[in-house]
Amino acid sequence: MAKRALIIDDDIDLCLLLTRFLNKNGFETSSAHSGAKGIALYDPANFDVVICDYRLDDMDGIKLIKGLKAKDPHVRILVITGYSDIKTAVEVIKLGAFDYITKPLIPDEVLSILNNLSNKSEDKAVAASQLAEQGTNAKRKSNVDFYKGKSPASVFLHEQANIVAGTNYSVLLYGESGTGKEVIASLIHNLSERSHKPFVALDCGTLSRELAGSELFGHVKGSFTGAIQDKEGHFELAEGGTLFLDEVGNLSAGVQAALLRVIQERKFKRVGGNKETPTDVRIIVASNENLNEAYRKGKFREDLYHRLNEFSIHLPPLRERREDIIPLSEFFLDKSNEETRKNISGFNEDVLNIFLEYSWPGNLREFRNVVRRAVLLTSSDAKIAVSSLPQEIVHHVPHHHVPASPFEQSMHPQFDGLTHPENFPNKDLLKGAASRAEFYTIMSVMQQVNFNKKKAAELLKIDRKTLYNKLKSFQTTQQQ
Repeated sequence: MAKRALIIDDDIDLCLLLTRFLNKNGFETSSAHSGAKGIALYDPANFDVVICDYRLDDMDGIKLIKGLKAKDPHVRILVITGYSDIKTAVEVIKLGAFDYITKPLIPDEVLSILNNLSNKSEDKAVAASQLAEQGTNAKRKSNVDFYKGKSPASVFLHEQANIVAGTNYSVLLYGESGTGKEVIASLIHNLSERSHKPFVALDCGTLSRELAGSELFGHVKGSFTGAIQDKEGHFELAEGGTLFLDEVGNLSAGVQAALLRVIQERKFKRVGGNKETPTDVRIIVASNENLNEAYRKGKFREDLYHRLNEFSIHLPPLRERREDIIPLSEFFLDKSNEETRKNISGFNEDVLNIFLEYSWPGNLREFRNVVRRAVLLTSSDAKIAVSSLPQEIVHHVPHHHVPASPFEQSMHPQFDGLTHPENFPNKDLLKGAASRAEFYTIMSVMQQVNFNKKKAAELLKIDRKTLYNKLKSFQTTQQQ
């Protein structure tokens, strides 16, 4: 069956170019020359993907994506932008776009992205079908194929994931957009006793107020306009496993209240239903804003924040793990070679120097897209050259000072001095690297559990008396 694409662009020539190219490569296409017409024409039953320009005469990409998402929360969108601005790219990805591409368009790059999307959709459909035969719900394929990282920041991140994986604690992941929060959530799930059960992810940032409750808890037929049949929510899909809620801070106050009730009572009702269904789901949430600050400003429920923040992990931006940049470039190159069936042999040295100097505001997602694009523009068996990189990266002016992240700015004042071993007057008192590593681990776990000593002792697998003695020792050392 041919794949079906809706093209939304006010550039008629570009629409014709894409239509002819995609038709030759197995796609059926329809076009709309304004955002309003595109939204009106879109029907999830008729299209597999939407290709749309970010800037249209009648609306911008934000309004267009929201309009499409209102009709279908699962719509797959590839955004075209003539503005090579990573902030725009990050914005459309956060809104729920599958990917973005910059003008001038390279037809083969468009086709590669669409085929990658199609393959992922087919994988999910096969997995869902197999699980349905077993009488279970759809299980989202977890991403276990990733680069772990060897930088101190990456090693520490994975140590924290290992510490919390063996518990049923709710986990709050902080990090800038593109730092791999879903990957870490999946890793925690795979290391846990729930690994044989579903890992299900939901991007709360793309949900409208009307659909959020239905997506989380399901609905019964006739409960609202468009509810033509009963529907399972993500809590049911994740039963026994892990539910990952990305951008949880975007949930409305009403949905936050309903989520708190489910966490407290371990049961829920479908929208429009009366039956209470018990649930056993571990919750991992993510946010690129500081929820601690959000609840203090009244933008997020305090009681829900404390329920979700039983353990928190900060994902470092790529600029703080530069030791990983060269290995990551090789990792993304191998993946891109597989996607494009090419055999690019590596990177020129000046390309690697640019990678090391660039600040990567879009983090891992931006890095991956830069390498994928460069592979498409490079002949097989050759090395990637500077000419294959986006101009905004080539002409980037390095920034040597980067402000602390919201997470780092919110360190608990009670232990502010203790979180940095370099503040100790005599490092030799720590008796070497092993002692400093113990210090880092204890103080980080204390911070992640909001300085609850009982929980910290449980995670560290020591008794509370031992923990108290070590904390006292750290304080005594700092005062000397």
